[in-house]
Amino acid sequence: MLQTKPKALLIDITRCIGCKACVGACMEAHGLTGDPDKVTGLSARSLTALTQHGDLNVRELCRHCLTPSCASVCPVKAFTKTAAGPVVYDADRCLGCRYCMQACPFNVPRYTWDRPVPSVVKCDFCAARQAKGLPTACAEACPAEATVFGERDALLAEAHKRIADNPGTYYDHVYGEHEAGGTSMLYLSPVPFEELGFRVDLKQAPLPELTQAALGKIPGIATVGGSLLAGIWWITNRREEVARAERTIPAGAAAKHREKEDRHEPS
Repeated sequence: MLQTKPKALLIDITRCIGCKACVGACMEAHGLTGDPDKVTGLSARSLTALTQHGDLNVRELCRHCLTPSCASVCPVKAFTKTAAGPVVYDADRCLGCRYCMQACPFNVPRYTWDRPVPSVVKCDFCAARQAKGLPTACAEACPAEATVFGERDALLAEAHKRIADNPGTYYDHVYGEHEAGGTSMLYLSPVPFEELGFRVDLKQAPLPELTQAALGKIPGIATVGGSLLAGIWWITNRREEVARAERTIPAGAAAKHREKEDRHEPS
């Protein structure tokens, strides 16, 4: 059986023409409504965005870290890093603690506050398209090849080749190769990345390793907090189960069912 090689995007800021075709394609692929031209940043309705820094356009989206901190802090494993590269999110498992939003070093996840049942939203690296052997919608739509989809190792080699072949065009660094342990989004820029608002204080060690080391010093808090959140998750799901059961039985029987639940008796 062939092993899946992790995929990535090479985002070459020198080639971006600011057309926002990537934004529109992403919205269409994920059933999101709105005008791509009016998107100025990440939100619950825009999973990717272009931000302007002088004459340069910078794509914002989930970086799909090789060792994602969002997955490491989630107490119910609502986030999963797949072998193909995407970090996917399961809203049915989420309990709404929003630890992922605090843990993300790139400030990516957003929360759908306006929905009756809120959830976290972020770029999913077109996991469904990848499963069909297709590139991401944004890469497919880009007319200038400013966003290229492919295997991470091959794109890293291409990025370093572009820098070596054009030393006056590129800043000598591939952002995402090592930051926070490495990401699936690889950037090339004509200027130092701090000038574009990128975090340059991130170490090469994956952030979850630092998180685990810190939590190891306070096992009591981690254990109690995790147990409490797990309890909340169980209670929430138990209530949903009871509600579903009551909708399938007569009103009188439903009242007796609730009484048994209150006394913790078996149905």
